[in-house]
Amino acid sequence: MLILLDQDGVLADFERGFHDGWNARGDVPCPALPLAARQSFYVRDDYPSENRDVVEGIYTAPGFFRDLPPMPGAIEAVAALLAQGHDVRICTSPLNQWRHCVTEKYEWVERHLGTDFVHRMIVTKDKTVVYGDVLVDDKPAVTGTRQPVWQHVIFDQPYNRHVAGPRMTWASWQAVLPQLARRC
Repeated sequence: MLILLDQDGVLADFERGFHDGWNARGDVPCPALPLAARQSFYVRDDYPSENRDVVEGIYTAPGFFRDLPPMPGAIEAVAALLAQGHDVRICTSPLNQWRHCVTEKYEWVERHLGTDFVHRMIVTKDKTVVYGDVLVDDKPAVTGTRQPVWQHVIFDQPYNRHVAGPRMTWASWQAVLPQLARRC
């Protein structure tokens, strides 16, 4: 099975990185919003518009994407999927403010999954044009120019719980992905 994994919010812990960045700044106007209170996929949309520059300044800062911690269990699960014979790729979208983001996504993969895994990266603004059997993504609705051939498996986060469909975390992937592999 060809498994496409989103990077941020699935493999890399964007939320923890954002909270750490927020708490490290001395000029934040309020406490960071707890993950359980998040309602929007885009973190900037969960904060008042007057805080938008501060919010965006955190995730566009040099080092933000490179230094994100791995999601608990993600690295081990990727290794297990590969050992089971699956073709695992990272399918990630860069920010519109891509200056540091793109390079740092590659650096993150090299650091946590190894140099060889860098060749398994697909960086695109439109994931619907990428072929695969499954896309594991925390984005509630992945849209683009085509009808995707992959099945969207939602990586569970508080801001996507209103969406129905196959859902997983790294603690539950072994109950979800094997069922899909049998269908492929």
